[in-house]
Amino acid sequence: MLDLRQPLHTSRLIVRAFRAGDAGDLHAYLSDPQTYIFEPGAPITSEEAAAMAADLATSPHFWAVEVAATGRQIGQIYLKQVEPLEHLTCELGYILNPAYQRQGYAAEAATAVVAHAFAERGIHRIYAHCNPENVASWKLLERIGFRREGLLRQNVFFRRDAAGAPLWTDTLVYARLAEE
Repeated sequence: MLDLRQPLHTSRLIVRAFRAGDAGDLHAYLSDPQTYIFEPGAPITSEEAAAMAADLATSPHFWAVEVAATGRQIGQIYLKQVEPLEHLTCELGYILNPAYQRQGYAAEAATAVVAHAFAERGIHRIYAHCNPENVASWKLLERIGFRREGLLRQNVFFRRDAAGAPLWTDTLVYARLAEE
């Protein structure tokens, strides 16, 4: 199991374990409908944010992205080693508060986590999925050295139409090897 319990420091950020006290900052972006344009789920209440922060604080797969200068938690990084473990492969994901997007924070945090996974944990391959319409996400992946491996056509849905039919979406697959 991959566990990054030790904080990672970048020039502007601390990527660290979640704390129950992150509930307010978590609520700030997970209550915003803009967060869910390309993500499953729906805006959450402050009570749900408190429960989620407590749950995330026990997870070895989710890390809070904190601005070092302010102590404000502005997003999250997901990195989980997938089965079979001997393949040394992880899945990467991220969500950033819309108010902090387009400032390089997600790339900075993801770069730190990916570098740590390769250098300190011996991971061989890390992959990520994103919606082709989420241009900012796939450009971020390309900026941090991931390459596009393919397109999965209508492989997932997060929402349904008024009649209850799935609204299928495509998925881009990106990956990076330790040697790259």
